[in-house]
Amino acid sequence: MLTVSTLAAAALATGMGSAIVVQDQASLRAAPRDGAQQQASLWQGEVLEIRGERLDYLQVWDHKRERGGFIRASDVRRVALTEADAPALLAVLRFVQDTPGAEALGIGLAAAYLQAASARTLAGAEGAQAFDALGGFADRLARRASAAAPGKASGATLSAHLDVASGYGLRFATYEVEGRMQVCYEGEFFRRVLAMPAADAPQRARAALALTRPECVDPDLPAHERARLYAWQADVLERVDVTGLPPYLRGRVQMRRASVWGALAFQQARKSMADPAVAASAARALAEFTGVSKSELPDEDQSAYNDAAMRVSAVRWALAPVAAAAPAAGARPTLLTEPGAAGETCVLLVDAQHGAKAPLLRRCTYGLVWAASASTNREGTAVALAVQPLEGWRELWVLRKTEGGWLADVLPPAATAPETGVAEWAGWVPGGQLMLVAREARGQGRYRKSFEVVRLDGLATERVTGDVSALPLFQRWQDPAWKRQSLSLR
Repeated sequence: MLTVSTLAAAALATGMGSAIVVQDQASLRAAPRDGAQQQASLWQGEVLEIRGERLDYLQVWDHKRERGGFIRASDVRRVALTEADAPALLAVLRFVQDTPGAEALGIGLAAAYLQAASARTLAGAEGAQAFDALGGFADRLARRASAAAPGKASGATLSAHLDVASGYGLRFATYEVEGRMQVCYEGEFFRRVLAMPAADAPQRARAALALTRPECVDPDLPAHERARLYAWQADVLERVDVTGLPPYLRGRVQMRRASVWGALAFQQARKSMADPAVAASAARALAEFTGVSKSELPDEDQSAYNDAAMRVSAVRWALAPVAAAAPAAGARPTLLTEPGAAGETCVLLVDAQHGAKAPLLRRCTYGLVWAASASTNREGTAVALAVQPLEGWRELWVLRKTEGGWLADVLPPAATAPETGVAEWAGWVPGGQLMLVAREARGQGRYRKSFEVVRLDGLATERVTGDVSALPLFQRWQDPAWKRQSLSLR
């Protein structure tokens, strides 16, 4: 049951009835007059004990602040907490469920309903509706608080609404992400919805989506705990039957599944690249993503669709078998990998004259080296390799031959702090001077996808466009396997 604070419970249990504040900054005054001294400023969702009536004011007692006073009757809604009044409270709750800015009020109404309804009612469909609404109010309030600009007047209102929600026992976690605060609802009532046999498929879907928000993963969570968290999230999403869902909601669940399975594949690969679970998780991520119909997604879901694509693309090389390294012949180099320091993988570039003991180049990384992605140009002067240092972020290593020897350069998805992105080799242009690259990234609140012709000498971009058909070199020399497997052309 809803954990109502001691003060709120006392107010809801009074014999003369209770009142829920419906207006922000409603004045609690010392007397039933507009000009009387203001005792406190009240916020929607707060509950008061009614002790009398005078003129168009109610005489009330505020248990939270431990003071009494008068408030205009139009600023509150009187509620009774008998079982007979529960249907009326549920009707009002449904009315405000999707009203922006009414989250604190909705939480107060939900608390009143849960106090009034019988245990049998709460175990059925009506209870599932109330829990669904309550979790939705808390989650939406947390999203509003996360998106609020610091120093704005709305910040005081959001802070007050969060305080109201906390007074009813709802818990929120706060993380600092890139200099801003991310507020997340703890999710108790969404877990209740998933555990209820009476909950329908859309309610389960909303609960699972709220419990698996990627932005609400603690950025300081250790790697081993992240793996357990993603396994739990995958299990939560499996409890949703997407068959009968509306297309847009089914797409949201499948995109979230794709993202979670992609993240799980990365964490599993960090433990062991040879673990069969890595390929299985990556395959599941790809299957869920390819099952999404982009045309059936609303505009607000396009961002999530792009993010899911990048997270799945980052681990897609887990599906490609790693061929046994053949002995290097002639001047064409090949790649070998070997363990380095604890947690490191070292990449060795070898040829017929330079073996593993004296390679042409040796470079180590703590990221995942997707050895199956290695591609050497026809001239034998450059090798492209996919390396994934972070979850959802895959870079392109370009090992190239110069007059002074071999060098390794890193081409990131974008010149921003790593968030979500993929840089992919897309083909070699004959002549040994140019390569084709596809890059896609989200950083600093912006999303960008580009197709580029890059010079091997210094990795300078010679031509770039967002439309692959606008680059003749791309149309002619893009690698067939890349075109067949890449998600950049979706």
